[in-house]
Amino acid sequence: MPSKDPFSLQGKTALITGASRGLGQGMALALAQAGARVICSSTHMGGAAVTVEKIKETGGTAAEVSGDLALSNEVESIYDRSVAIYGSIDILVNNGGTIARYPALEYPREEWDRVMEVNVTSAFRLSQLVAAHMKNHGGGKIINTASMLSYSGGINVIAYTASKHAIAGVTKALANEWAAYNIQVNAIAPGYFRTDNTKQLQQDPVRSEEILRRIPAGRWGEPTDLDGTIVFLASPASDYVTGIILNVDGGWMAR
Repeated sequence: MPSKDPFSLQGKTALITGASRGLGQGMALALAQAGARVICSSTHMGGAAVTVEKIKETGGTAAEVSGDLALSNEVESIYDRSVAIYGSIDILVNNGGTIARYPALEYPREEWDRVMEVNVTSAFRLSQLVAAHMKNHGGGKIINTASMLSYSGGINVIAYTASKHAIAGVTKALANEWAAYNIQVNAIAPGYFRTDNTKQLQQDPVRSEEILRRIPAGRWGEPTDLDGTIVFLASPASDYVTGIILNVDGGWMAR
């Protein structure tokens, strides 16, 4: 008899934050194509409607929740409403994030607090809530979104850089503690992808050329370049993989 497909997500439910567009939308579509029921979260109700519709158009199952990741009570509400939709959460993708650009000497305290709350605190709190649920249901997968700035400093993005270094550390710490409950915690560090967030860089001929010159693959990433990675980390194929930061960068870090 053929063995069960280790990459199948049939019967699994995934919750993904920041699912309205870009990489989050792409990962939501990939999870659905692998068989998962996908709960798409964004800041405002209707924000992930396009993603939900795209999933349904391809025969998948999806629903939408909303909540501001900067507000702790709304993070808890995202969890409560998500569990109520399908009765379980087997996969959590902490993809929601924000960025604010200022020179470090002028960085506003309120922007620092907002970026850290959205990018780190909400990811930890949602992971806490979901992990307690997973522990009682035999385990699960938690996947965080890291960054190339989990390794380097960047310029004028001190809070974002700090948050992505923190996500790398949180990923490893939670992996250590929760492996005993059959919960694998990993992170994806995307390189330079062609999304709305990088449009300014793409349109800067000098900076874009500098970026492309360093990427061995010779091109910007497309959202579909994360499909295999997200499905792998969400599926039984990665049951013995935990605590890693997996770079999907066209070779950027190798250069």
